[in-house]
Amino acid sequence: MITSAIGDSKALQAIQNTPVQPNGAEMLSASEGFEKILNGLGANAFEALRTGEATAIAAIEGKASTQQAVMATMEAEKSLQAALAIRDKVVSAFLEISRMQI
Repeated sequence: MITSAIGDSKALQAIQNTPVQPNGAEMLSASEGFEKILNGLGANAFEALRTGEATAIAAIEGKASTQQAVMATMEAEKSLQAALAIRDKVVSAFLEISRMQI
């Protein structure tokens, strides 16, 4: 967990230090950027779930330690909770928009 937090802070610093290039080749529309972010989050969550499951199976077979299995399972749980929270926010926003009067 500590290593993932350190990795996240390094990734955040790299993103913050990246200059914004306003040329047409690098610009994405708002929907393309949002879609790309959601696809990345979904892929990361799916990968964490797959890794957690594989590590748990390896621990049952005696090929991985209990600590590795617990850490992978906790990481998968955290990813799943984040994905569910994002889904809930998207559904809430959709319902709010559908209630607006035209």
